[in-house]
Amino acid sequence: MLPFLMVIGILFNSCKHEPLVPPQAPAGLNGGGGVEPEPEDTCDPNIIWFEQEVLPIFLTHCTMSGCHGDVSPNDADMVFTSHAGLNSDPNMISDIWEAINEDPDDNDHMPPLVDDLNIPLDQLTPEEIAIIGAWIDQGANNNSCDGGCDMTAITYSGTILPIVQDRCQGSCHAGNNPDGGLDFTTWTDLNAVAADGTLALAIQHQAGAEPMPQSGPALSQCRIDQFLTWIQDGAPNN
Repeated sequence: MLPFLMVIGILFNSCKHEPLVPPQAPAGLNGGGGVEPEPEDTCDPNIIWFEQEVLPIFLTHCTMSGCHGDVSPNDADMVFTSHAGLNSDPNMISDIWEAINEDPDDNDHMPPLVDDLNIPLDQLTPEEIAIIGAWIDQGANNNSCDGGCDMTAITYSGTILPIVQDRCQGSCHAGNNPDGGLDFTTWTDLNAVAADGTLALAIQHQAGAEPMPQSGPALSQCRIDQFLTWIQDGAPNN
């Protein structure tokens, strides 16, 4: 049965963020980001989109070094960073589905309840399992729909930093005493939490990290997908 290892990150300390600035407000009032309002979602809600809904689950839970990522994978034939990797064997998809639905106390259940150091591992949520199941039922297609969300040319300076300025700095991750010692006014600290898995967990409100942002609405799926793409690319300072 396939081994899955989950991304476990450090906890963000709690903090109170400034509320999201309405679209008509001048840029710079909430950290200076001036993030544009979200485009209308034009994707068919009855279709499970691999790139936007399924792949982020595997990237978050399965692709760290030593597991099923591109760097030091557990098995060279089990790299889950692409549709091709998830279909590298005719039985791969059915094996994955069986593993994530095994009884948690069963040795074949994936991800394991604990890692090699006996540290509890984050389990897939019922919602995530349902997404994967629906995607399989629809043919496990390699499909994508950005719904008006710009997923091209994602950069730190042009895409990620404005979101961070708008939603994460303010009185929390900036200033002389940033929360958790994480100063997001520069790339260095943000890159560190991207590399250790904390950022992906926090913005998706998953166990293993404090949900971020803590006040105001969660990031939209578009913004989350942009972050996950940037993280997958190595969180570069570009």
